[in-house]
Amino acid sequence: MALFAIVIALLLEQVRPLGPGNPATAGMRRWVHWVGGSVDAGGAHHAWLAWTLAVGVPTAFVLGLHWLLMWLGGWPLALVWSVAVLYLTLGFRQFSHHFTGIRDALEAGNEERARELLAFWQQVDASRLPRAEIVRHVIEYSVLAAHRHVFGVLAWFCIFAMLGFGPAGAVFYRGALIAATFWCRKAQAADHPVSPALQEGAVRAWHVIDWLPARMTALGFAIVGSFEDAIDAWRNYASAFADGNDGVILSATSGAIGVRLGGAVLRPATSELSAQSAGAQDSLGGKGLPGHEPESAHLAQVVGLVWRMVALWLLLLVLLTLARVIG
Repeated sequence: MALFAIVIALLLEQVRPLGPGNPATAGMRRWVHWVGGSVDAGGAHHAWLAWTLAVGVPTAFVLGLHWLLMWLGGWPLALVWSVAVLYLTLGFRQFSHHFTGIRDALEAGNEERARELLAFWQQVDASRLPRAEIVRHVIEYSVLAAHRHVFGVLAWFCIFAMLGFGPAGAVFYRGALIAATFWCRKAQAADHPVSPALQEGAVRAWHVIDWLPARMTALGFAIVGSFEDAIDAWRNYASAFADGNDGVILSATSGAIGVRLGGAVLRPATSELSAQSAGAQDSLGGKGLPGHEPESAHLAQVVGLVWRMVALWLLLLVLLTLARVIG
């Protein structure tokens, strides 16, 4: 059932995509905002209670409705519910328009427009970036977005589905990301900022939750790209990035397509997850990983890498489904 739910959800998302401000995401942000404002009192125990409510309640709701539908109508109703949840939580089209717009601007030779689009997408100052750095940052942000919007969601969806928890894993993963990102932004707001304990707890929980999916994504990129180079870059350079999980993904991506990633960091205008910066620490000397200078042609390679990764996911699910049926 998981395989059919994923395929149908991906097809629906291509036909009728949801934007980043879709009602489900907006509703989750409002819920996280309300929980933080109601529970956060500055202590560590308040922070963990707020995080548990913000992420746990939507996850429990999705799980409970899945079990109810299984009891009422069996797997057909549960399949419909899984497709609906996946449609709301995963999808390339929630970020791909940024990638497409910047790529088209670069292909047209309009670097100023590309800088403007990059600055709008990530809320950074990109006015002085040379062309190669524009490409590098677009690759980094796009790969991380693909992981967080698609592959990370699929990983936790499959884990929970194998345990009989239906689509709850997709909500669990996306909820943890939204909570961490929202509270990190809110920590810098002048009106009602969240406590440092809540911000730190949410980020720490997110890093734990994303640990396994990040390595699954990196391994997948290695398999569908240049395996030896990806693994070598993963082993030698992942720790140089500010965020360990992002470092694994970006270093593997760098080796998989042979492009130089890492280096100087674009700082967001507001403080978010350190993962959002997609840059490397000073241990790389601001020069980045080994590889070719980023060029516009690498953007097409990234698109191919991501779609081959999708095909790999579907192939694995097909094999697991056949093994289960035969067994």
